[in-house]
Amino acid sequence: MDNKKIKRIGVLTSGGDAPGMNAAVRAVVRTAISCDMECIGIRRGWQGLINSDFMPMKGDSVNHILSRGGTILYTARSDDFMTEEGRKKAVSTCKMLGIDAIIAIGGDGTFRGALELSRLGVPVVGIPATIDNDLGCSNYTIGFDTACNTAIECIDRLRDTMQSHERCSVVEVMGRNAGFLALYVAIAAGATAVLVPERELDFQKDVVERIQNARLAGNTHFMIVVAEGVGSAFEIGARIKEELGMDPRVTVLGHIQRGGSPNARDRETATRMGYFAVKTLAEGRSNCIVGTKQGGIVDIPIEEALTMKKRLQMERYNVLEAMGNFSH
Repeated sequence: MDNKKIKRIGVLTSGGDAPGMNAAVRAVVRTAISCDMECIGIRRGWQGLINSDFMPMKGDSVNHILSRGGTILYTARSDDFMTEEGRKKAVSTCKMLGIDAIIAIGGDGTFRGALELSRLGVPVVGIPATIDNDLGCSNYTIGFDTACNTAIECIDRLRDTMQSHERCSVVEVMGRNAGFLALYVAIAAGATAVLVPERELDFQKDVVERIQNARLAGNTHFMIVVAEGVGSAFEIGARIKEELGMDPRVTVLGHIQRGGSPNARDRETATRMGYFAVKTLAEGRSNCIVGTKQGGIVDIPIEEALTMKKRLQMERYNVLEAMGNFSH
């Protein structure tokens, strides 16, 4: 199947949605058309490929979606695709629809599914889209910047009321088992402290002393940002109350971070990645993931890409600590 000239491609979004997915879909469709390829939209991710849930896509199919959050193709997790029988059904759908290759937009789980599909003879290209920014094969993943800005806007609003009441706020942000979102947001929001899964928690040093030092510096309100991979923000709030006699207010931002119109960075990056993914197929390359590296777009073999790890830049943690030693 991968020796054929690519004439028709399928595009899908899978896993958690991320702002900018629609921009990537738009770029894939329009670039495919410019390369004399047909494009089929697969709805509801890998499950949609199994169930033959599709829509032919033309240039006007993606009008006015550049600024929309979420994904017009919908997204879903698929237990069926984890089975050999499910993957064989997906291959049958590709054969029935005449799909020569699949472009899959999503995160680590999406790419692992793409790898299994490639092993059954269907050429694939992955586009990294996750607000967690935790994929080692790409310096940046679609959706991260918009999610950060959404969280920062929420925290700025919380700070207004915390300052008015001289209170402590504990805010839980998303990120699964990675602290990229939490650390970035904490620095940008001027948080008192941040708790990330990459750093073992020392509650006395990382929370109690940070709040005490901030109070001695003249602060009367405090902002603690907690990555969801660390644990429950409510538990952190309860420990602050026990240790310091304060009455913290806990806010879990949750899925609000995934929604909203993508910002300029996510629209531009998604468009470049979508264009590059189609061009990769047109040039005869496949079974890879496209990603950013030093400002450019590169493609990396999918098996290699899935072994790559991204380390949290702990010098950013040092920056946050230095900023917290003064009054706001």
